[in-house]
Amino acid sequence: MASSELPVIALLTAPEEAPPPGLERLDGRAIINHATSREGLIAAISDADILLVTDFRTRIVAEAWPYAKRLQWVHATSAGVDALLFPELIESPIPVTNARGIFDRAIAETVLGMVLMFAKDFRTTIALQQRHEWRHRETQRIQDKHVLVFGAGSIGRQIARMLTAAGMHVEGIASRERSEDQDFAAIHGPEAFYEQLGQADYVVIAAPLTESTRGLFDVKAFKSMANNAKLINIGRGPIVVTQDLIIALRNGDIAAAALDVFEEEPLPSDHPLWEMSNVFISHHMAGDFIGWRSALIHQFADNFERWQAGSALRNIVDKKRGYVPPEGS
Repeated sequence: MASSELPVIALLTAPEEAPPPGLERLDGRAIINHATSREGLIAAISDADILLVTDFRTRIVAEAWPYAKRLQWVHATSAGVDALLFPELIESPIPVTNARGIFDRAIAETVLGMVLMFAKDFRTTIALQQRHEWRHRETQRIQDKHVLVFGAGSIGRQIARMLTAAGMHVEGIASRERSEDQDFAAIHGPEAFYEQLGQADYVVIAAPLTESTRGLFDVKAFKSMANNAKLINIGRGPIVVTQDLIIALRNGDIAAAALDVFEEEPLPSDHPLWEMSNVFISHHMAGDFIGWRSALIHQFADNFERWQAGSALRNIVDKKRGYVPPEGS
């Protein structure tokens, strides 16, 4: 690219999505070619310096990849990048960055809400109100309840801070054990996974989808959990084997589940999870606060300025591991 030329950004969104707000910040500083399909991306990526992907479920980047001639950087406006990490990109020298940090607080608030929903039995309260029925009940406190967060990245840490502030005892599972940690009461390595599952009142999945996490929550994991335990998944749907979860919920191996992500999305209208009284379903929206689209583009624009200046990019994904590693790991 000659110094007088503007850099070219190929923007890939889902077919039904318009370009996200905030891109006007790059007016006069970059050429943005918007694509919503395989054919459109092939045309847009051929002379692109940067690929900006807002459709985190997409698989068409891999199909268009052979047409990329001068690409220098790929950015995903999502925390999870599993759909982008196909072999050719992993093996290339091209860096991948993500939206680490944007959704952390909102997701943690959602998790706290789910915990309180279970403890205070809000679903029953709402149902009684709809029936105009007065029924006094007693509910649980969350103080000193034991939480195990599977995944100690930035999202898991924000969850730990918030639940600890609410009086809960929060421990984590990460890629390695850490003797001291500022956010968790303890962090255990993968070898302690099944043992720690059995000690938790709430198990929160906040890990990325990788080969080591895919399908990890299966029959063995649910049998390891306490019968009164509640599962909360705000990570990735395929980390949980859905059919095994349904069986565990029906058999009383675990008490309940709050699910924001699923193996199949959107969740089919005839899926048995919809009808289960001990399941709470949200719609892959745990981190989507009002203004999140603008925040994502503001983050990208900040990184774009670093790229133009030749400075180190922020939020560089370890493509072999599938996530942005914590400092010092």
